[in-house]
Amino acid sequence: MLGRSYLNLSNSLALSGRLKKISNMMQAKWNGRVLAESDETVVVEGNHYFPETAVNKDYLRHSDTTSFCGWKGDCSYYDVVVGDDVNADAAWVYREPYPKAQKIAGYIAFWKGVAVSEVATA
Repeated sequence: MLGRSYLNLSNSLALSGRLKKISNMMQAKWNGRVLAESDETVVVEGNHYFPETAVNKDYLRHSDTTSFCGWKGDCSYYDVVVGDDVNADAAWVYREPYPKAQKIAGYIAFWKGVAVSEVATA
């Protein structure tokens, strides 16, 4: 890892280009499985975006769903799959975000019942 950092990036902070760094290990879990774990998440509008390298892709399946955000750009989704259980479109990514959201390029966020929480570190 490149060092312990947690980047807090809200819409207003993105527009001004300022970042707040805090050390926290974050984890995303669903159905008892750890989907992602990192101390290098980026927070935008209350969502933790995990570096792609910190996400267990064995639990992600590409979805055809897309959306658009006026300041972040085009968004693609993944289904979260654990065993036979599917949480449709529960993860998303901005592959090529607009310049003001460049810090989340390729980072993956979760919702729809995926628990994202701080975990204790040794």
